[in-house]
Amino acid sequence: MGFADEDVNGIKKDIEQRIRQGMFSPSAAGAEKIQQTELPSTPLAFTRDFAIESEWVGIFGLGDKLIGEPYNENDRELLDTLMNNLIVSLKNAQSFEKIKGLNRDLESKNRELEKALKELQAALRKVEILESIKLNLCKFVPTAVTRMVENSPTGEVQEARELDISMLFLDIEGYTKITECVGGTEVNTLVEKYFSVFMDAIYENNGDVVETAGDGLMVLFLSEDENTHALEAVKTAQTIKEQACGINDDCSLDSQPLVVNIGICSGQAFVGAAKFESYTGSRWAYTSHGTTTNVAARLCGQAKGGAVLVSKSTADRVKSHYSFAPLGKLALKNLSGEVEVFALQEC
Repeated sequence: MGFADEDVNGIKKDIEQRIRQGMFSPSAAGAEKIQQTELPSTPLAFTRDFAIESEWVGIFGLGDKLIGEPYNENDRELLDTLMNNLIVSLKNAQSFEKIKGLNRDLESKNRELEKALKELQAALRKVEILESIKLNLCKFVPTAVTRMVENSPTGEVQEARELDISMLFLDIEGYTKITECVGGTEVNTLVEKYFSVFMDAIYENNGDVVETAGDGLMVLFLSEDENTHALEAVKTAQTIKEQACGINDDCSLDSQPLVVNIGICSGQAFVGAAKFESYTGSRWAYTSHGTTTNVAARLCGQAKGGAVLVSKSTADRVKSHYSFAPLGKLALKNLSGEVEVFALQEC
């Protein structure tokens, strides 16, 4: 069934005319209810319009039968069946196109996801590197510096300001002589063993090692309550003395115990970052300076035989917790006035 090639233009014009006259309208229920339209005066002898999902799609039309007979009921039933198959095929094709479109969208989303995943992996790798750097740097910088950087990731550095603190200085008595006698390697190993134990006591009491120098430590105690940081400093000193005695019992150096002397002072001091400029560039250091720091250092230098010497300001703040023996006023190096000194007594 079909029509001759010379009838194509006439069929097109006939369809256009019927559309303009509103003769075709999609059926809401599908092909079963599509109405037949036959106009013998036109090249089309049989027509059907069809719809898919209530949307008009197209027109199915046939010219005269080649044998010259009109379309009968059997022809119409056969053509309706073919129309139903056509509609099913078109629906399948439409679904296939939709699936192809969805697949294209999915492929595009997958590419975007892969790109985002690679970017995320790269970012995570950078974070891992930064965390590794941070962990390694933490071995060499004070905890206060780490906190300062974390609180100011943009690089703004808080300048030194005057705060109420307690400063503890610690050193090993006779360090230079011991090094000459037994050698630097053995002494270094022993110092590491002692200081590793001391670190636990320092951090348990919220202390922060600001500087180290071979046989000595400079430890800062800082809190909102002035009595609290003074108490933490003295408690640290007491614990270090006990731990030093324990290490001496386990391991001695030529039968001579390692003696640790400590000096503590509480009061106002400038604490924070200090910037040093030179032709090689800038260098920052986190430290404390002022009379309080100087007194603590001098008290440590004055102490002998494993003593813990404290200033009057420190003793007054913790006297309800610890006992002290007054040593009177002492003239300390590079300090204009005498300083009242107290020695921590055994508990």
